[in-house]
Amino acid sequence: MSQVRLLLADDHRMFRQGLRELIERKTPFEVIGEARTGLEVLEQVDRLRPDILLLDIQMPDLDGIAVARQLATSHPHIKIVMLTMYREDQHLLDAIKAGVKGYLLKDADAEELLTVIGQVAQGESALDPALTARIFEAVRRPVERDLVGALSERELDILRLVAAGHDNRTIASQLHLSEKTVGNRLSDIFQKLHVTNRTQAALVAVQRGLVSPKAPDIGAST
Repeated sequence: MSQVRLLLADDHRMFRQGLRELIERKTPFEVIGEARTGLEVLEQVDRLRPDILLLDIQMPDLDGIAVARQLATSHPHIKIVMLTMYREDQHLLDAIKAGVKGYLLKDADAEELLTVIGQVAQGESALDPALTARIFEAVRRPVERDLVGALSERELDILRLVAAGHDNRTIASQLHLSEKTVGNRLSDIFQKLHVTNRTQAALVAVQRGLVSPKAPDIGAST
């Protein structure tokens, strides 16, 4: 965790300074650079190779979504946390499709921001709690039975727990599986659903009617 390197991207200097001071004071992470425009982000990423990019969705030259799409191809290892003032569901959906790992409103408090950065640093995906329920509801669509048939019962069990927000350790405990097995099954689920991370899988699950927006815990069924 102490080796995690961050790049800050926002066109407001005072906001960047505030982020830098907060992160340097409250976390072991290293802020290695700042960028003011979308093009500067791409240049800084090429030069500095950060682990995490804190990226404003509204940037001069290239907006945050366009930057995220380019980095998903050129630097897929970089984890992006999108910061925004916008509450529109479509912005969140576009960000997830672009491959971002975290999405947070700028009016979130400092502890929420640090929690999201920490989760993303550990390889997890994180959404602003204020938006999660709304976006689950927004993406609901009629059931597509082909996707239901593509997943085994055990994969459906795992997917329901993922959609409920549980990590691999909890899923393994509830289903009497090893964490390695859960990880392998998740890889299979991602492939079958044509997604790349847990957040996308949960959204697709709700959209396709595989789980409800508030999926209940599942016992240790076989």
